[in-house]
Amino acid sequence: MTQPPPTARREYWQRQIAEQEKTGLSASAFCRARGIAMASFYAWRRRLHADAPVRFALVETGATQESLELLWPTGERLRITAGVDLATLRTVLAALRA
Repeated sequence: MTQPPPTARREYWQRQIAEQEKTGLSASAFCRARGIAMASFYAWRRRLHADAPVRFALVETGATQESLELLWPTGERLRITAGVDLATLRTVLAALRA
């Protein structure tokens, strides 16, 4: 049996991951319901999230800027408030990269 081209596999997994996020089901429940191997699902989710570009947006906070918010394409947000120490920020960013 021949495998689909790499772009077709990527598109398939992008659709599956987006669908799982929309349903609100846990990844394991979604995989069981669809007959998808959980290891493949997690591997592709990790790969696609790592490949996703990081986009930044200006967050309007009024007259003074008390925080900065980073928004990932997956919908995850990181709000950095004024006064956060550099060591904590480095730790959080290192965890996000992992």
